[in-house]
Amino acid sequence: MIPTIETAFGLLGLTALLAYLLGSIPFGIVMARLFGLGDLRQVGSGNIGATNVLRTGNKVAAFLTLVLDAGKGAIAVVIARVTLGEDTAQLAGFAAFLGHCYPIFLGFRGGKGVATALGTLLALALPLGAAACAVWAATAGLFRISSLAALVAAASSPLAAVLLGRPDALLVSIALATLIFIRHASNIRRLVHGEEPRIGQKG
Repeated sequence: MIPTIETAFGLLGLTALLAYLLGSIPFGIVMARLFGLGDLRQVGSGNIGATNVLRTGNKVAAFLTLVLDAGKGAIAVVIARVTLGEDTAQLAGFAAFLGHCYPIFLGFRGGKGVATALGTLLALALPLGAAACAVWAATAGLFRISSLAALVAAASSPLAAVLLGRPDALLVSIALATLIFIRHASNIRRLVHGEEPRIGQKG
């Protein structure tokens, strides 16, 4: 289910574009440069997200990247909701998520989108987002593998949307989870072969 669409399609398109551009800001690369960590794309997995920033050994930069990447999704949702209405909130959050995964500023080669997806869910429906974060944290704490935690959290979010009484967030949860699995294809192969690095392991 999705909210009833009441906003004009032109405004929906503009919202999606602006949210996508916001999502395209590569905060991982920005933080790496600000902290003198070099080109993040040449570190570890080459990913632009917080997990790869952590592989540089700089926990502050990694934390800031996590917060800012999550904030992209959350801010997009909140601004769209306040200015135009609930029908644009899900669109804005998903567009910001797409921007992180396929950023125009980096030739459409971006991150895995986990933090931005979590920020989107937190802003759309706080209990749903909190549940996804809790699943991520529990899985990460148990196995110390960020990608596994992301996959489990993503897979559980559509079910959580139903169980928590937020069927309006089911479709966007499925869309976010599907793309997260696609973006983690190489991680899934390494997980199958027992070769996936653990959280904090330097590249």
